[in-house]
Amino acid sequence: MENYKLVLPGDLNQNGYLYGGNLLKWIDEYTWIAATLDYPGSSFVTVALDKVTFKKGVNKGSILKFDIEKTHVGKTSVQYLVKVFCQNNCNTDLELIFSTHITFVNLDKDGRKQNLRDIS
Repeated sequence: MENYKLVLPGDLNQNGYLYGGNLLKWIDEYTWIAATLDYPGSSFVTVALDKVTFKKGVNKGSILKFDIEKTHVGKTSVQYLVKVFCQNNCNTDLELIFSTHITFVNLDKDGRKQNLRDIS
């Protein structure tokens, strides 16, 4: 799955760079959407990101590309690899700025883990 996001002034910190928390929020949201589309009817919560290392600052007007790929399926959980690329201003080259594995677990209405039903 691919998603894109335009970095706007409200996404920036006092130094003019993207807040890391905003990037993590978008990764969580876009990957949750991918998991929900892969497993309709599931109720996912985020349980882990394997690492958080920002490789480069991101400026206003940059376009971020999120590549999301399913990498592991467990009994009650699913993991995705997320790679984030940045295109600064009018530069046509995409640069990898962040990558992580994110894991979701499927919960029932009482908050207990429940098995995934692979609909995809």
